[in-house]
Amino acid sequence: MGPGSLVYIGDEISGIVDVEVYHCTDGSELERRGLREVEELTAYRDAPGMTWVDVNGVHDVALIGRIGDIFGLHPLLLEDVVNAHQRPKFEQHGEHLFLVVKMLLNSVSGDEIEEEQVSIVLGPGYVITFQERARDTFDPVRRRLADPATRLRQHGADFLSYALVDTIVDNYFAVLEKLGDRIEDLEDAIVADPNPDRLEEIFDMKRALVELRRVVWPLRDALAGMGRGDAPIIQHGTLPYLRDVHDHTLRVIDTIETYRDTAATMVEMYMSGVSNRMNEVMKVLTVIATIFIPLTFIVGLYGMNFANMPELHWRWGYPVVLVTMGLTTAALLLFFRRRGWL
Repeated sequence: MGPGSLVYIGDEISGIVDVEVYHCTDGSELERRGLREVEELTAYRDAPGMTWVDVNGVHDVALIGRIGDIFGLHPLLLEDVVNAHQRPKFEQHGEHLFLVVKMLLNSVSGDEIEEEQVSIVLGPGYVITFQERARDTFDPVRRRLADPATRLRQHGADFLSYALVDTIVDNYFAVLEKLGDRIEDLEDAIVADPNPDRLEEIFDMKRALVELRRVVWPLRDALAGMGRGDAPIIQHGTLPYLRDVHDHTLRVIDTIETYRDTAATMVEMYMSGVSNRMNEVMKVLTVIATIFIPLTFIVGLYGMNFANMPELHWRWGYPVVLVTMGLTTAALLLFFRRRGWL
């Protein structure tokens, strides 16, 4: 197929794509409506004020194509929207800025990290977001957008795009906090009981951290490119906020690198714990073997059955040998204890 062909690549999803529109002008009430037909977006394309088109679902490529036709989006941009395996990046297509971000969420059980691609298109006076599924991550932005007194309403669509990215990046910290708690619990468990199940958990943790690094690391470069101020559509007053969310991304990367070092250290802790347990077992076995060496010598000496062996026919020979063996064992235990081996 030729470049710009729309083919959905991602998890199998069924259902109707939900399209919501948020429109406001200075001091006006926020208009929020769900669209029955995407052709209704034509009225918002050149409408005064600020418009946010939130598309929940990218599996319907025909609908995505119609949205692209209404807003004049580049075919290569739409091709990246319906491919849910894109890496975070920032591109400029004519009058549109295109940003791909990975949204990270804690699963319901809290033991896994869910990943979802969010594509953000910034145009003159409007922002279009494409999500794989309907999520409540952007609810804080919706609440701020409904208040005419917020900074979000006083700036343009470029500030809205910043607010959306900032919400996604801030959610990274919640994911990392949960992950940090899991790492601390795993460290305590390794110290208490370094069994093979712990090693499997460590490698699962390392794989999760590698995936997080793959998601966040390119976002750093994308936000740096967006905050350089080369695009005329981004106002000068929005650039400091973009640099701030870029700084947050760097903090996330530093935290991930710290956790990766901790995970590597946990492998060493596990191996050290296993080695210590093995040493303890070997020490016990060595002590037992050392105790039985003189006892084995005594019973072997008196088990040779020679005719003229001393004490062979002595009445107290057997009790004396038993007492000697007992005293030998006690002497060895006392010696080991004084040396700190027991």
